[in-house]
Amino acid sequence: MTPVFQVFLTESAQKDLEEIYSYLAENHSENSAEHVLSSIEEKLNNLKQFPLRGVYPNELTALGILDYRELFFKPYRIIYRVQASSVYIILIADGRRDMQTLLQRRILT
Repeated sequence: MTPVFQVFLTESAQKDLEEIYSYLAENHSENSAEHVLSSIEEKLNNLKQFPLRGVYPNELTALGILDYRELFFKPYRIIYRVQASSVYIILIADGRRDMQTLLQRRILT
């Protein structure tokens, strides 16, 4: 039987989701916001069974950091860390943003 991991959103990742939803609801439509939110939640739920499926973020591997992985729901990037039987979601952001700065704020400081 495949072990099931617990997935946790950090406070900042929860805030990321809320901001994404609000932006899409205001600037596109409520349906668009719901679609993106449910698609991201589906990605997060998949981590319960397959936490190591993500790739290493290029911005972090360039620094020799291999503790984090990422999944994509274009254009969004979901950055997370696996520890024991838990998955911690660190960042959910539009990949067109300055990811280097976002990752530095969330992970390196």
